[in-house]
Amino acid sequence: MSWYDKIFPPKKILLSDGKEVLEKRSRMPLIILLLVIAGAISVKITGFNLSTLMERGNEFFVILKKMFPPETSYLSAIWKPLFDTIKMSLLGSVVGGIMAVPFAILAASNIVSNKVLVSIIRLFLSLVRTMPTLVVALIATYVFGLGTLAGTTAIAIFTFAYIGKLLYEQIETVDMGAYEAMEAIGATKLRAFLAAIVPQVLPSYIANCLFCFEGNVRYASILGYVGAGGLGLILNEKIGWREYSSVGMILVTLFIAVMIIEGISHYLRKKLT
Repeated sequence: MSWYDKIFPPKKILLSDGKEVLEKRSRMPLIILLLVIAGAISVKITGFNLSTLMERGNEFFVILKKMFPPETSYLSAIWKPLFDTIKMSLLGSVVGGIMAVPFAILAASNIVSNKVLVSIIRLFLSLVRTMPTLVVALIATYVFGLGTLAGTTAIAIFTFAYIGKLLYEQIETVDMGAYEAMEAIGATKLRAFLAAIVPQVLPSYIANCLFCFEGNVRYASILGYVGAGGLGLILNEKIGWREYSSVGMILVTLFIAVMIIEGISHYLRKKLT
């Protein structure tokens, strides 16, 4: 008998014919134990201190109080960076979403039979996906200089990796009956894919692109910290000068813009489904 059986002995069940069987035991106690151990190790490594959090955590709300009421006179200086942020997000989402399509097709094992090619494309998408957007934006500023082009490039790369993974997973779950039938009657792989696979994945693909665009608006607002343009530039400036009322105005404007974009995106996604 293993140590786990000794600690959590299996329960015996008496069947109607008089036989005894052992009930299949849940692994939940073991999982909880492992999570507790992992949590204890994490607290030790990170130096987490609950008392410090309780003592200093209220400072967060002190800064929030300084942001309100927002400095409404600063609103006129926010419009251009806000539109720059939205333009970066929109263009980056469109470019990244389009670039992801051919890679997602090559990464789908039910479309491409070459396992080596599929593995290479998936590995490439995974590598790109692990790169933080801020790091990509920082590299882009060295390549393209300061400004929105660097931010757009960073958002496009993030969207490419994110949509690419979702899309090839969707392609692998489609019904292949129509695709195989079209190939059987002599249609090319491209024609069969366009006629049989695209209609099945197109609504989800567009919905995911819209969802990614929503998130990109928020991500783009901090890319200015590395010189990639948008709201991040003035946000970094105002935080540095401790002008928290202006920071509050920036955050309120961004919140309203994101809510409007999310509302439109939700409406479009609902129509697609």
